Amino acid sequence: MTLQNQSIIADPALAPEGHLKIDWVDAHMPVLNKIKEQFQQEQPFKGLKVAISLHLEAKTAYLAKVVQAGGADVTITGSNPLSTQDDVCAALVEDGIRVYAKYNPSPEEYKALLIKTLEEKPDLIIDDGGDLVTILHSERQDLLAQVRGGAEETTTGILRLKSLENEGKLKFPMVAVNDAFCKYLFDNRYGTGQSVWDGINRTTNLVVAGKTVVVVGYGWCGKGVAMRAKGLGAKVIVTEVDAIKAIEAYMDGFHVMPMLEAAKEGDFFVTVTGNRDVIRGEHYAVMKDGAILSNAGHFDVEVNKPELDALSVSKRTVRRNIEEYKLKDGRSIYLLAEGRLVNLAAGDGHPAEIMDMTFALQALALKYVNDQYQAIGNKVVNVPYELDEQVARFKLASMGLAIDALTEEQTAYLAGWAEH
Repeated sequence: MTLQNQSIIADPALAPEGHLKIDWVDAHMPVLNKIKEQFQQEQPFKGLKVAISLHLEAKTAYLAKVVQAGGADVTITGSNPLSTQDDVCAALVEDGIRVYAKYNPSPEEYKALLIKTLEEKPDLIIDDGGDLVTILHSERQDLLAQVRGGAEETTTGILRLKSLENEGKLKFPMVAVNDAFCKYLFDNRYGTGQSVWDGINRTTNLVVAGKTVVVVGYGWCGKGVAMRAKGLGAKVIVTEVDAIKAIEAYMDGFHVMPMLEAAKEGDFFVTVTGNRDVIRGEHYAVMKDGAILSNAGHFDVEVNKPELDALSVSKRTVRRNIEEYKLKDGRSIYLLAEGRLVNLAAGDGHPAEIMDMTFALQALALKYVNDQYQAIGNKVVNVPYELDEQVARFKLASMGLAIDALTEEQTAYLAGWAEH
């Protein structure tokens, strides 16, 4: 049976457009290109099966091809129903990668595609949000035996992994790629900051300057969203539950207040917490007519949709990826991309140059866990600093930048204690 027959995709005829997208990111991901060259020579995954669940667009596709270049038999699926790009899926099948993914499947279809991916019996996994790991540890424990370990992309996924580890139920090692310096400092801050506003702006076609933007959560993603909103000329309010992050937001020049107060002032709302119900019924009750809600957290639970439905007398799609909820008192509240990741469901995700670093970490973390899975044991571990630094040095070189090195005397001085 050919991969074309094995794969489940929307339309094989879309492949040419998908190839063009992948070629474009290939030209703008020099760090991954460097790692691809190494993998082609070393073949670290020869004879192994790798399952990947990530937002399935061009940059992810290129990561899959880099892993494939290292000798792996790769199967890939999406990590969000609205972020999968059907043309990219078709192109990957032509490139010899098994694909179980299509845009906007039903919840039942989406889960079935995840399970189909795991039924290929992978040795290694790359996960985004923890869906593969969760299925392996719940209804499909029969597929656990062969898994050596894997790498996780997001804060949400790491929270789920830590819960498994704390309960003593994690069955293989996972590398927390999200916690690497070259991930959260750049991907979460600059990648999310730019791509969220790309998604909002292309979807709404409204001006941001002069408006009030409420950023819910001031982690690294929230910092990026707030920074870019300020750059677009918005007045920015930050809401938080963490006192330290709230002070940081205040000292960064943003207004800080409880959500119930911010709800009265916001024109745009962006949730980036990884938690549920951070915008809910009591907040809808005081929002302005025309308030626009969006989410940049992994799951579509940050904006409480059932409570918004309950307060509404009608709902209609007014533009692609914009639903208008007409409330009983005549106000309209608009929800972007069904409350899913606005930068991917209504945009193309992070810039290629940013994902170059993140996916380089994913590739190197996968090699690390394959080399060390027996020594690591069944726990969540950080990306080794030397891999983080390797990615940073590759990135600097690709940008034509050089930095200094410590002299022997400086190294000795920093290591000593007696004569300072």
